[in-house]
Amino acid sequence: MKLDAIDLRILDAVQRDGRITKLALAEKAGLSPTPCWMRLRKLEKAGIITGYHARLAPRRIAPVASVMMEVTLANHRQADFERFERAVTAIPEIVACWSVGGGVDYILKIMAPDIDAYQRLVDGLLDRELGIDRYFTYIVTKVVKEETVLPVSSFVADSEEQSAS
Repeated sequence: MKLDAIDLRILDAVQRDGRITKLALAEKAGLSPTPCWMRLRKLEKAGIITGYHARLAPRRIAPVASVMMEVTLANHRQADFERFERAVTAIPEIVACWSVGGGVDYILKIMAPDIDAYQRLVDGLLDRELGIDRYFTYIVTKVVKEETVLPVSSFVADSEEQSAS
């Protein structure tokens, strides 16, 4: 789906405020409410908008340890990756997992009540024999930047510039 400037304004607005009213969204997009709403629905149906979420401040709820973990698997067959990924998706404390190129296979973001709980989670992963060869743990001591709003206009501008070259 090719996005135009109006679509980008809609995406920017709903990223910043998922509870924005139809009227306010239409104003930000520069459209009347009905065509704006139709575009929003089209973006949702195309899978560009995948959901609406509240952003929480976990440390205001309870103490929490944020941990980044690098994982390298012993074997690199498709079945090994699939087994590991199935296990990771079933563990709620693992809030993000990225398959990466380079010296490691995965980077995980884990939120646990404390470091002991994190270590129990890791011990459980190792006990399940998921093929983990080695892992490295990085304790998050301070969040410097954690943005949920994607710079969509930059993506589109960059891809259009590359297409024109």
